[in-house]
Amino acid sequence: MKEPIVKSSGNVFLDLGFPPEEAAILQMRSEIMADIRKIIKSKKLTQAKAAEILGVSQSRVSDLIRGKWENFSLEMLIALATKVGMRISLKRAA
Repeated sequence: MKEPIVKSSGNVFLDLGFPPEEAAILQMRSEIMADIRKIIKSKKLTQAKAAEILGVSQSRVSDLIRGKWENFSLEMLIALATKVGMRISLKRAA
């Protein structure tokens, strides 16, 4: 029997059943992490060089590259993002 196709809410974490407040934070964390990884890749940084720029250990960069979002708070990801030149802003929607 086929599973019904359900339209996404736009937040995979909400779709997976996380409470709305947690889903919003998880979505932000995953998006910022993905953007940091893209910058590291586009600048062709080694993990060692990225660690130097970010001010973290190479193993933390490895966690970042491997998408281990559970190891990074939103605050930490914002700090790392600013170190690679990203501008982060929070917008509210009614």
